[in-house]
Amino acid sequence: MNIIIKPNLSATITIGTQIGYTTSSYKKEKLIAAIQQFQKKQITEKGVYLSACISECEIVLSGQAEPHFKLDFINYPKFPLEETQFKAEVELLAIYLMEELSQNRLVIVFHNETKMLEKTDEIDPRI
Repeated sequence: MNIIIKPNLSATITIGTQIGYTTSSYKKEKLIAAIQQFQKKQITEKGVYLSACISECEIVLSGQAEPHFKLDFINYPKFPLEETQFKAEVELLAIYLMEELSQNRLVIVFHNETKMLEKTDEIDPRI
């Protein structure tokens, strides 16, 4: 048996399912397809393998209760990355998903910091 130990690096992206601030939503399959398209490009161009664990959740704030997807990432020991590259790849994926899924804002929680990405300071009127 081979045991591989690498530094613990983790990240979570939380992304809403609603398209913009409308009542229309995209499906999980669209998210998966977007992630796989990004992964294919990164594997081909950079040799970077970044796997994602997808779960469904709901963000509740004041008058808003919006379904979200939570994407969890670890520094997978079979394809380890240095911390700077790990964070950069997660952030690149987040930016890509914001465009592909029409999101104004999302949050990335890294193992040592929280980062919010936003296109505008517009707030969902339901909050």
